[in-house]
Amino acid sequence: MTSKEKLQRKVSVYAKGEKTLMDTSQQQRHLLLLPLLKLFVKWRITPNHLTFLSFLCGLSFCFTYALNWYLAKPLAFCLLTLHVLLDGIDGPLARLTGMAGNRGSFTDTTSDQLVVAFTTMTMIHYGLINVISGSLYLVFYTLVIVFAMIRSSLAIPYSWLIRPRLLVYAWLPIEVYLLPNTLNYLLWFFILLLGWKSITGFYKIRKKL
Repeated sequence: MTSKEKLQRKVSVYAKGEKTLMDTSQQQRHLLLLPLLKLFVKWRITPNHLTFLSFLCGLSFCFTYALNWYLAKPLAFCLLTLHVLLDGIDGPLARLTGMAGNRGSFTDTTSDQLVVAFTTMTMIHYGLINVISGSLYLVFYTLVIVFAMIRSSLAIPYSWLIRPRLLVYAWLPIEVYLLPNTLNYLLWFFILLLGWKSITGFYKIRKKL
C-alpha cells in the first residue's frame, strides 16, 4: 500500500461490529432529515458549523447548570440534548454535500471528547459524581477513543466498543430529579468496560507496531 493510499484510508472510532449498524442508521437519518439537510445547504450551513454549534451547546450546559435560577437545570439539560441532536446531523449533512472524510470525523470526535471532558468536570465540581470515578471515567474514555482511531488507521479496529457518553447524559436528569447518588455506580460499570478496552487496545497496537 502506498503512502497516499494510507493517508486516504477511512479513520473511524467505531468498532468493526458497529459498521453495519452505523451504515443503516446513517441511511435512516439521511431519509428522515433530508428536508432539513436541504435547507441547511440552501442557507449555506456547513457540517463544521453544526459541529461547532454542537460543541457550544455542550459547553453551555456546564455554565448554565451552575446558574442560580429555578429553570437553570432544565435549560442545561435541554442544551445537552441539543448538543447530542446536532452531533447526529453534521454527519448526514457532510455526506450529502460530499464533505465527509477523515478531517470532519476527527473534528467531530474531538468536539465530542471535549464536551465529555467538560461535562465530567462539571459533574465532579457539583458533587454529582466523586473525583475518583469521574477521573477514571475520563481517562479511560479518552484512551479508548484515541486507541480506536489508531487501531482504525492500522486496519485492526476493535471487534466491539462502548462509548457510554449518551447513557451518562441521559442518566443526569435521573440523578438530579429521581435517583440521587446512582450515577457513580453507573460510572464504575463503564470504567470497568472502558478500562478493559484500554488494555486490549494498547496490547493490539503494540503488537502491530
